[in-house]
Amino acid sequence: MSGDEIIDIVDDQDRVVGQSPRSVAYRERLWHRCVFILARDAEDRIFVHRRTEKQLYPSLYDVFVGGVVGAGESYDEAALREAEEELGVTGLPQPSPLFKFLFMEDGQGWWSSVYEVRCELPVAPQESEIAWHAFLTEDELRPRLTEWEWTPDGLEAYRRLQELRA
Repeated sequence: MSGDEIIDIVDDQDRVVGQSPRSVAYRERLWHRCVFILARDAEDRIFVHRRTEKQLYPSLYDVFVGGVVGAGESYDEAALREAEEELGVTGLPQPSPLFKFLFMEDGQGWWSSVYEVRCELPVAPQESEIAWHAFLTEDELRPRLTEWEWTPDGLEAYRRLQELRA
């Protein structure tokens, strides 16, 4: 999604209150919607990646693929679109919704809907979004959570997911 694409602006209850170009929403710190999709392969390993030099959180690691929900797009539609785009696949099953939370950082916030999907297809990650990737087991991922620099929103979503499953 480019900075010129229109996204829904939402309030603290996740109700649409307007629309704006994505770049304006970021600059003016307007609340919007995002999706986070945890992708697991056939061996139950988690897709982990390092972001490219993007506007938000450049070169940080993430355990989720995902992105901003477009204007008029549902969370479910955005989850499937973003997962297929970033993993470079077509024909994924619909990601399963897990939970939603409001992520806040430095006065900016976005409603974050977290999903999970099984990806048994060979991935070809979107080069404009993903600089490095691997499928890691939970045991391989655990020590890296304190060693690598992670996206704050993805780390928060993963922490909440771990709490949910405990």
